[in-house]
Amino acid sequence: MTAETARTLDTHVSPLAGHAERLAAASAASHGALHLAEVPFLAHLDVRLDPKSRAAEDVAFALGLPLPLDPCTSTRTRDLGVLWLGPDEWLVVGPAGQSEDLAFRVRTALGSTPASVVDVSSQRTTLVVGGPRARDLLAHGCALDLHPRVFGEGRCAATALGRCPVVLVAREVRTPTFRVLVRSSFAGHLADWLLDAAVEDTGGPG
Repeated sequence: MTAETARTLDTHVSPLAGHAERLAAASAASHGALHLAEVPFLAHLDVRLDPKSRAAEDVAFALGLPLPLDPCTSTRTRDLGVLWLGPDEWLVVGPAGQSEDLAFRVRTALGSTPASVVDVSSQRTTLVVGGPRARDLLAHGCALDLHPRVFGEGRCAATALGRCPVVLVAREVRTPTFRVLVRSSFAGHLADWLLDAAVEDTGGPG
């Protein structure tokens, strides 16, 4: 991250800055059953290209991980993830402030190959929903089967949560952990819904 990028991030206010204390309080009140938090300013890059092309292999090499080809799957390293959004569309998710670098790497790998590379970082923020009760909480407002045999590590899907369009990503760490990618305009509503659902699920304060 460049110094200029860091200064830019310092001046930005995340979509859920006003919810941070309530999310932390709900997590504390669950006594370890839930962890709710925002991960703001992640880089999001929408990439569309022919998955059978040599360029797809070159992009995968440039990113250091393969483009997932099976529907509703993802690949990731420690800092980078690639989510399958469609037969020829992926969402590359990286650390805050890295969108320009990621776009440069992808475009360089593409060369003259017809493709679409769009920085959509400003459109979304990310919520983390983790803990032993994470699946129960999400099940209140999501129609997906979230059983770990069906939607476990490496799965992702565009769906609705609390009537908000989201991309849901399963990331098992030590306990069930999900990342919820939501458009900034829906973020406040979704956070309020999660807080209300957490009260119902754990009895803690919203």
